[in-house]
Amino acid sequence: MSTPASVASATVADLRAQVQPRVDQLPAVRAGFDNLQGFELAQRAAKLLSASSLVPQQFQGNIANCTIALEMAQRIGASPLMVMQHLYIVHGRPAWSATFMIAAFNQCGRFSSIRYEWVGTEGKDDWGCRAWAIEKATGEKITGPLITIGLAKNEGWYAKQGSKWKTIPQLMLMYRAAAWLVRTHAPEISMGLQTTEELQDIYDAERGEDGTYQVTAESLRKAEESIVEQAQQAAADNSDAQDAFHLE
Repeated sequence: MSTPASVASATVADLRAQVQPRVDQLPAVRAGFDNLQGFELAQRAAKLLSASSLVPQQFQGNIANCTIALEMAQRIGASPLMVMQHLYIVHGRPAWSATFMIAAFNQCGRFSSIRYEWVGTEGKDDWGCRAWAIEKATGEKITGPLITIGLAKNEGWYAKQGSKWKTIPQLMLMYRAAAWLVRTHAPEISMGLQTTEELQDIYDAERGEDGTYQVTAESLRKAEESIVEQAQQAAADNSDAQDAFHLE
C-alpha cells in the first residue's frame, strides 16, 4: 500500500514528465522585431552588450543603438560585436568601414573573394582598378565600376583637405572599387549604407572620441553647392543634347 508521500512524489514526477515534452516542442525564439518574444529577447541581449566596455563608445549604455545593431547583424548573418565595431555614425548617418563590407561579401558564401584588375599608369589620372568576383551558383564573373584617379579628381574626392587619395591612392582605389562592386551586385550586404570613406569624401568629417564623425556647417554648405552644381550641369548637358536632336 502506497503512502501519501510516495503518491505525492509520483504525482510530481508525472507532472514533470508531462511538462518536459511541451517545453522541448516550443518554437525557437530569435531576437528581432518580428514578434513580442523576439523583441524582448533582443532588448535583453542589447542590455547585456550595452553594459560591456568592449563595444564602441556609441553603444555603451545605449540599449536602443545596441538593439538596432543586433537587428542589422541578424539581417546580414554577422556577429553583433563585429557589426558594432565597424558601424560608424557620420553626420547622423550610419556607415560601414570598407574593410567590413569587403569581409561581409567574402564570407557570405555566394561569391568568391574580391579580386582587383588594374588599368592605366601608376601616378597618372588613368590609373585605377575595378573589383571582381565569381558568383558560385552560376560561375559567372561579376565586375564593379572602374575607379580611377581621374574620377576621384572629377568628383572632388582627391582635392579635399586631409584626403587619403593623395597619400594612399592604391588603398583608396581598392576600397572604393570593392564598395561599388558590393553596392551594384549585392546591395543587401551593405543594406544600402555607404562606407565611412565615401562619406568623408562628401563631407569634411573628423572622427570624435565617441566613434562618431563630426562635420562643420561650412563643409555641408560646400557639399550642397557641389550637388547643386552637378545637377545644373547635368540639366544643361541634357538640354544641349535635346537641342542637338531637334536640329538634326
